[in-house]
Amino acid sequence: MTSLQDTKSIFKTKVLCFLVLFVFFIAGAESLFSQRKIYTVVLDAGHGGRDPGNLGSGFKEKDIALKVTLAVGKILSKNKDIRVVYTRTKDNFVELWKRGDIANDVKADLFVSFHCDSHTSQAYGLGTFVLGANGNKTNLEIAKRENSVILLEKDYKQNYDYDPNSPASIIGLSLLQEENLEQSLQLASLIQTQMVKKLKRHNREVKMGNFQVLRETIMPSVLVELGFLTNKKEGRYLNSRSGQQALAKTAAETIVTYVNQLKLNTVSQTNTRVVAPVNTDKTIKATSNITFKVQIASSKKNIETKSYNFKRLKNVERVKVGAYYKYYYGNTSDYSKIKTFLNEAKKVGYRSAFISAFKNGEKISVKEALKTP
Repeated sequence: MTSLQDTKSIFKTKVLCFLVLFVFFIAGAESLFSQRKIYTVVLDAGHGGRDPGNLGSGFKEKDIALKVTLAVGKILSKNKDIRVVYTRTKDNFVELWKRGDIANDVKADLFVSFHCDSHTSQAYGLGTFVLGANGNKTNLEIAKRENSVILLEKDYKQNYDYDPNSPASIIGLSLLQEENLEQSLQLASLIQTQMVKKLKRHNREVKMGNFQVLRETIMPSVLVELGFLTNKKEGRYLNSRSGQQALAKTAAETIVTYVNQLKLNTVSQTNTRVVAPVNTDKTIKATSNITFKVQIASSKKNIETKSYNFKRLKNVERVKVGAYYKYYYGNTSDYSKIKTFLNEAKKVGYRSAFISAFKNGEKISVKEALKTP
């Protein structure tokens, strides 16, 4: 027969076990919730150092872009879910390819580049650009002007695959990172809408342009032309502390709104479907009807798939999709092999090339392709 003392001892042991388990549960839950996704935002202040940008009305684009960029970063840094990385924090020259490398190296979730526009007239207003084919001659001229900084870089012919002053370079400028285009457009639309509405700026809308700095990144990326320095009234606004703070505050608030949307999308996907196991050796057998290709370019021009047109890459495939021709290098069911093709493409100059996946000839995401059949 169990004594009263034994009963108390057993009860104490059970209570102690319960408390230990409860503490472990709380600690585990806290650890789970503390592992939140941190979103990395790369902020790029256009121009810098020996590249002043445009000098409309006596103001320097490089100075205004830097001040606005740093102000945006200061606001974003207060958000516990956002990590801010700058391509420059002082008046120094940073090559366009390096700006993209900085964003790619930190695995950024988005890239935002700030600039000021110029024109021979008294044009004014705010515009936001994403990477894409030139919609008109004006967009082309803006892109060429921003890209012309390449000529100030040492060994630019080795770092880039075109001459920014050559009309023939249009083909080289037409690379589209379609994997990120939709998200880039969403971000650009948010920035354009909010900055125009809240700051009562003239709306020059969201447009596509072949900006080299956007071509170098592999995440959703936009370029914001804050206004025209060549317009005296707008130039004074852009050069004023109040104008810069207003622009920075609205831009930062919009970026936070975009990041919050990303959070909702992530939560939604996690809660609504179970992710299938990933094939650990990254090799898909041919019998699965999965193939991988490296997209190196996309253009409205029908380019002959000769090796001399594609930096000596052989067996380039051309596929027409809508109004565009897509150009692919490599075709294999082995993921490890397609990564070799990707490295080859980047080594010869196609820095923004990316892997595409197909199932029975239909394009699917690479993530889906790598799931265990």
